[in-house]
Amino acid sequence: MELLCYTRKPLEDILYANRLAFSMHLALRDQKKGRFVPLHHNEGIVYAEAVSREDGTLCAKSLRSPWLFETGNGWGVVAVRTEAEGEDDPESEGCILLFDTEDLVHYTEKGLFRLQEKGYIQQVRCVYEKEKNVYLLCWQREDGSWMKGEAHLFEETGLATGAATAMDGSCVEGDVPSSDETMEIEGAVPGNAVEIPEEAGKYLKNKLTAPVCVGMRLSSQGPFASEEELRQVRAIASYSDGSEVVRNVDWEFPAGADGLVRGRVHQAHFDFPFAEYRADPCCMYRDGKYYFIATNDADHNHTLYMRCSPTLEGIVTAEEKLFLDSETYPDVKGLLWAPEFHTINGKLYMFHAATPSEFYWQVSRVRELKEGGDPMCKEDWSEPRPVLKKDGSRLTEGGKVISLDMTVIPYEGKYYVMWSQRQYVPVDQGAWLYIAQIDEKEPWKLVTDPVCIKKPEYGWENNHTFVVEGPYRLEMENEIFIAYSGALIDATYTIGLLKLKKGKDILDPKSWEKIGYPLQSSRSAEGEYGTGHNSFLQDTDGLVWNFYHGKKGINGPRSSGARRVHFDVDGEPMLDVTEDRDLPEEFRFVEAKLSGPAGK
Repeated sequence: MELLCYTRKPLEDILYANRLAFSMHLALRDQKKGRFVPLHHNEGIVYAEAVSREDGTLCAKSLRSPWLFETGNGWGVVAVRTEAEGEDDPESEGCILLFDTEDLVHYTEKGLFRLQEKGYIQQVRCVYEKEKNVYLLCWQREDGSWMKGEAHLFEETGLATGAATAMDGSCVEGDVPSSDETMEIEGAVPGNAVEIPEEAGKYLKNKLTAPVCVGMRLSSQGPFASEEELRQVRAIASYSDGSEVVRNVDWEFPAGADGLVRGRVHQAHFDFPFAEYRADPCCMYRDGKYYFIATNDADHNHTLYMRCSPTLEGIVTAEEKLFLDSETYPDVKGLLWAPEFHTINGKLYMFHAATPSEFYWQVSRVRELKEGGDPMCKEDWSEPRPVLKKDGSRLTEGGKVISLDMTVIPYEGKYYVMWSQRQYVPVDQGAWLYIAQIDEKEPWKLVTDPVCIKKPEYGWENNHTFVVEGPYRLEMENEIFIAYSGALIDATYTIGLLKLKKGKDILDPKSWEKIGYPLQSSRSAEGEYGTGHNSFLQDTDGLVWNFYHGKKGINGPRSSGARRVHFDVDGEPMLDVTEDRDLPEEFRFVEAKLSGPAGK
């Protein structure tokens, strides 16, 4: 199987900016069609990491001219590191950027490797010489000439002075596809293509291609003795990635004269958008009802409204009731953002952000539902309390630092919060993700110091602004996932993913692994732009849902959408499986037979 690496020509900045185009993309050759087919919606997989400055700000970087090669125990990538918009990077003069990977999906940046003292590298090629256990490198200099040298790439930081020799052209032969082979990939600037094992290609395709439903069967074939017995039967959907999903069936009783009963595979349906001018959506199930709340962009974030329905799909048309405004409480005067439901030791709380005055005083807050209270009744909720540090002071210093998008993470018998925090004074450092433990009896109080977990290091996180925000937890058997959003809240807004293996120290930044590419973006679903700030919900059927906001049209208002979360071959969430792929029309109905006359 043949794998191509490439970068892209940038499109209009709002559609596919330099920081997105100047990353390594991947495509697999379709054996039947004889052409390369892009993976991950023709979006980058490998991005250069930003560099930290002395004042705490980040300097974004990009890459060009990637080259894939085999290593002794996996694969590697060499590329030329550039400034964020593709210009020459003074810090990388004479150097190349190095990555390694075991599976061609997850890459680790190993840093810069020096090839020469002065002058910028234009392109680089590499091959592993197994017999000598050394890497042969060839690179092109600014004057167009080629050099070569041997190195222990992953053990050293550069070539020794005088170790390189001049060449008449590249000394590394490699498959550089012609433009004819890649012309069907929008904007492709080819690197090289390599042969990979069939299993590696299958894994790549399953990880980086949204699967489609290819079949539907019943958990039991019958015939069934009674309606009650048939009600226990489930539909099992099979997908192109080899996975299966169990679903309930809405049976249409009574049976026909021949005993046949028709059933509709049950799944809530959401058009996009289902709630206009509603951003940062959150949905919960509690005491037999679904509740929905979101930031209200219709009045410039001065109110929050809640919906309630006995069914998940019912929240689309449910009546809205006021939950909070910017007039009732003296310390809450505007910019009500990102409300989230969270249950802590059986008590229901609402976490959200609000300001007492202007934007730069935004701080996370908590409201508590009184005992026996109705979530839909605003009078049953306490006054919003600002989140406090363990010394009793407010979480952030008003006018200098803001905090927002706080979420709750139960972990090993304790409760933690994660939030986005941005320092503006003395210098704007961008928004970073922080974590701390809270007092479970008074969850607006931290009991540990805040710890920075992640920063906006990649181009898809720092495009147009350096921001990571909107964290939200999804707990699985052995891992905790945190979905979060990055970049400016425009058409380039995206959703990324953090992972924590259970048993690790949740307050240690090293315990958290960041997936290097976005899981959801403007390329995930046609017509949906700037998708981000999501939350998760498990419905009564056991299906996990992703609620998010996006724009119908590049400049449309932020509005809420929802779709089922699929889980890939590694058990990680996939957020790009649209309903037409998840449950195609041809698989939405099933039939079963009851025994006896007319199924009686």
